[in-house]
Amino acid sequence: MRKTIAARIAELSARVARVGAAAMLTAILAACATNLGGDTTATTASLKPLETPVVAQRQRPVKIAMLLPLAGFEQAAVVGKAMKQAGEMALFEIDNPAVQLVVKDDKGTAEGAKAAAEEAIKEGAEIILGPLLSRAVPGAASVAKPAGIPVIAFSNDRQVAGNGVYLMSFLVEPEVARVVSYAATQGKRRFAALVPDDAYGRSIEPAFRDAVARAGGSIAAIENYPVHANGMLDPAKRVMAAVKAGEHEGQPVDALFIPGGPDQLPQLGPLIAYSGVDTAKVKLLGTGAWDYPNIGRDAAFVGGWFAGADPRGFSEFSQRFAKTFGSAPPRIATLAYDAVTLAVSLSQNAPGSRYTLANLTRTSGFGGIDGTLRFGSNGTTERDLAILEVQSFGSAIVDAAQSTSAGNQLSQQSRGQEAADRVN
Repeated sequence: MRKTIAARIAELSARVARVGAAAMLTAILAACATNLGGDTTATTASLKPLETPVVAQRQRPVKIAMLLPLAGFEQAAVVGKAMKQAGEMALFEIDNPAVQLVVKDDKGTAEGAKAAAEEAIKEGAEIILGPLLSRAVPGAASVAKPAGIPVIAFSNDRQVAGNGVYLMSFLVEPEVARVVSYAATQGKRRFAALVPDDAYGRSIEPAFRDAVARAGGSIAAIENYPVHANGMLDPAKRVMAAVKAGEHEGQPVDALFIPGGPDQLPQLGPLIAYSGVDTAKVKLLGTGAWDYPNIGRDAAFVGGWFAGADPRGFSEFSQRFAKTFGSAPPRIATLAYDAVTLAVSLSQNAPGSRYTLANLTRTSGFGGIDGTLRFGSNGTTERDLAILEVQSFGSAIVDAAQSTSAGNQLSQQSRGQEAADRVN
C-alpha cells in the first residue's frame, strides 16, 4: 500500500539523519509546507533516489514549473496554496523519481508571472503549469513563447489561449452547449435566462443564444442583472413574470437558464420560490458553477440540470486530499492535479520532444480526475461533460459524460429533436 505524503516525509527525515543530508530534508519539508515561507519550492516525485547508486542520481530530472498566487490570505492565494498541494500530491502518488515540480509565486499579476516564468526557465523548466488568474497569463506567456516553453494555464478566459498557451480549465461555452443540447433531447424547446451583467455573463449570453438556435429552440426572455448587492431583484422579477406570462398565453417556457455559483444562487432561490414558478414544469439549467457543496439546500434548485465533470473522480480525490492535508480542497484543485499528471506522462518522451504541439494536442487526449480532456491547436480545451441533476445532498448523473465536440453536439441535437417530436 502506498504511504501518505506525511508518512513518506517522516521516513525521509529519519533516513536523511542517517546520511547527514539535513539540507535535503529542509528543502522537501519546505516544498510540502502549507504555510509558505518563500517564493519558490521544489518537490521531487519519489524518495527512491536516496537508495540508488550515485551514478543514477546524476541524471537531470525533468523540471515542471507551476506558477500560482501564493502570498497573503486573499481568496486567490488560498486557492493557489491548495492547488500547490494538489500538484505535489499528484507527484507523490505517481512516484516518478525522474521528475521535479518547481512551484513559484506569481503574485497574481502579469509582472509577477513574468518574473516567476523567467526564473523557472533559467532553472531548466520544460513546461509551465499555471498561472491561475487570467491577468497573470500574458506575463508568463511573454517569456515562455520565445523560449519555446508551453504554458498550461488554469484560467477559463479563452482570450488568453493560443500561441503556446493551453487552457486546462472548464470553458463555459461547451458547458452551455451541453446542457441546452441535453434539455432539447428531453423536449425542452422554449427557454428563458437570467444572466449576470459582467464578463462571465457577457461570454455566456452569446453561447446560450447559439446553443438554443442549434437545438432548434426559441428564447422567450433574457434578463441581465448587476452583480452588486440586490442588483438581481428587479431583473429576476421580470424574467419570472415572463415565464408565468408564457404559461398563461399558451407559450410555456420549458427551461430557465441561470448561470452562476455560490455567490448568486442562494439569493435567487427565494426569489424563484416567491415568484410561484413551478420548477417541476420549468426545468432550471446551469453551468459547472453549480457544482458546489450544499446547492441542494435550496429546494428551488433540486432537480435542476447542469453540465460538468463526472463527480465521482472529485469525490475520491477530495477524500485523499483531506486525509493528507487536513482540509477539503476547492473544486478547482483537480486542475493542478491533472496538469501535473499530464506533464509527468509526457516527461517519459525523449528530451526535446516531450511537450511538443503534436504531443499536447494528440487526438486521444489525456485522462484525469475530471475525465478526458483534449487540447486544440488554438489552446482551448474539449472535455467530456456529464449532465448532473441537483439532489438535496450532492448531485446525480442523468446523462453520462460525452465529448463536447461540435460534431457530437450536432448528432445529439438531432437525436434530441427526434425525442422532442415523440414527446410532443
